[in-house]
Amino acid sequence: MSVVNHTPLTKTTHWKAVIPFYGYGAIALLVSTVLLLLSANNLLIHYFSPGNLAITHLMALGWGTMMILGASHQLIPVLIESELYSIKLAMLTFLLAGIGIPLLVVGFYEFNMGAPAKWGGRLIVLSVIVYLYNLFKSIKNSKKENVHALFLFTATAWLLVTSTLGLMLVYNFSFPLFQKNSVDYLPLHAHVGIVGWFLLTIIGVGSKLIPMFLISKYFNAKSLWRIYGLVNIGLILFVLLFLYSESLMVLFIPVLCILAAILLFIDYCYMAYKQRIKLRVDEPMKISLLAIMLNLLPVLLLLLIMSLVAFSNRVSISVVMGYGFIIFFGWITAILFGMTFKTLPFIVWNRAFQHQNQIAVTINPKDLYSKMIYKWMILFYWTGFLIFFTGLLINIVLLLSIGSGLLLLAALFYCLNIIRLILFKAPRDEHNNK
Repeated sequence: MSVVNHTPLTKTTHWKAVIPFYGYGAIALLVSTVLLLLSANNLLIHYFSPGNLAITHLMALGWGTMMILGASHQLIPVLIESELYSIKLAMLTFLLAGIGIPLLVVGFYEFNMGAPAKWGGRLIVLSVIVYLYNLFKSIKNSKKENVHALFLFTATAWLLVTSTLGLMLVYNFSFPLFQKNSVDYLPLHAHVGIVGWFLLTIIGVGSKLIPMFLISKYFNAKSLWRIYGLVNIGLILFVLLFLYSESLMVLFIPVLCILAAILLFIDYCYMAYKQRIKLRVDEPMKISLLAIMLNLLPVLLLLLIMSLVAFSNRVSISVVMGYGFIIFFGWITAILFGMTFKTLPFIVWNRAFQHQNQIAVTINPKDLYSKMIYKWMILFYWTGFLIFFTGLLINIVLLLSIGSGLLLLAALFYCLNIIRLILFKAPRDEHNNK
């Protein structure tokens, strides 16, 4: 008989408001890798192409954002030490985004900025508004100041800015809302989302979860406030300089602010790791920690791209594609691969054993997914990632095909474990165990 360690994750949001997001994210990842494999021959033609737009938005919204939204509904009570305001609003968030994302992706894939893309964009914006309201009411009701919750709330505000700007860019194809073409604003749209939404969320949630999963008491509020300030100041500077300055050189200032914030966050995680009580670190945590280190790579590559443009006024498509690939198929995917199997097993375990004497349950959350499938997934993922990235840099389509094929296998193995988790039911002898 084993005693399950109780964590704050075991007393949070109802599984019906969380698990659908995980299932949706898994399907989106699988479809994205299929599209990546089918588009291997055309990826290096131009970064602004229907296939690339569809894959990027499916990865950013269907995979990254839906997974974060789902996990955050479970983690918000952990961050604010209070209940989620509304389960119904969480479900409405899923419904609106779940319908809007495929409409938008299909519109991009067909390069039709008409009704499907516009309705998709509208539904996504509405979904973000509902989520932001739910988050605001949850934080307000908790009546506790919490830097982690502030990270998440600010990140969601930036997501609203990102999604609203994206919808306006879709409309800009039909109505001249901006002075320039939509493609000219893509760097602004992309980086507000990447830095404002993904980076702030991962830092805010990660700074809470990583010490918790490592069983570390490390907490440094001053460091987190510095990180929060650097990211937001850097992002605001980037927006203003992008819109009102014609000099590319000044954009190095906000990028260096972001780089400083990432270095501080890496140091924060290292200190939590160093002061951990749990000496043995499991595979999902290793992947999560590696993903945090991987966050340095896209920033360094961005500095390289900016330097090439500033001094030679030219940069190859392969380098730009590599930058986007590292962000969505590297940093974001790696951290989601790690954190999925640290959070979802607890959610499923709670669902299965919620009406039982949990002290007497002989099954641990970590036993609910296959370790062997997980190891194969990670092997295919890292191998495919490295081969594909190499193919991008040296312009070899064969390597792109091999790499995307391996990434597809990784997505399939991920889906197998997700299905295994979602369909898990407590054995009968557990139900009779008193």
